[in-house]
Amino acid sequence: MQAALLTVIAGIADAVGFITMGGVFAANMTGNTVLAGIAAAQGRTLDAARHLSPLVAFFVGAMLARLLLRLWHKPAIPLLLEALIVAALAVLPVAMEPAVLILAFAMGLQAAGMTHFGGTAVSTVVVTSTLARTAEAALDSIWRSHQAPIHPVARPWLLVLSWAGYLAGAVIGAGLLQVMAVPLIVPALLLVIVVFL
Repeated sequence: MQAALLTVIAGIADAVGFITMGGVFAANMTGNTVLAGIAAAQGRTLDAARHLSPLVAFFVGAMLARLLLRLWHKPAIPLLLEALIVAALAVLPVAMEPAVLILAFAMGLQAAGMTHFGGTAVSTVVVTSTLARTAEAALDSIWRSHQAPIHPVARPWLLVLSWAGYLAGAVIGAGLLQVMAVPLIVPALLLVIVVFL
């Protein structure tokens, strides 16, 4: 349940960020990297830098989450910090460029703050590797091998749920923009729920 909610949060953050913050992702650093590469190839240096700067913010957020985990060994601490940051971002007047960096920083906290669910490592901010692990699990269940698996995929249902959560989050995020003035308050509240699960 926690993994699914966290992927919903990332999906909302990416949808809201992409739509309202100039086509930049808050959680999807692969997307930002590709968009930066395209902009660089087309000679749009400032646009390339605009897509690369969230990577730095995300990286620093992930490092801070790791530090907090080393100091207190409680995933709730980075997630509560993320909730505070996202809530503040939802209600304070912040310009578009700093807002996407702050949101990327918060997603970095989430990415490194909680990574294991019931013994299975799952990314809650990107779904490319989750989709690949789901495909591996699907083939392993269809074609059982007598040999030891290359590397076993644990809990395929959790992987599917995580991917679906990210998709649902993107749908919810885009929809929230139509009905709420401060859509980022929803992921902030969901983060508090995750901490108490």
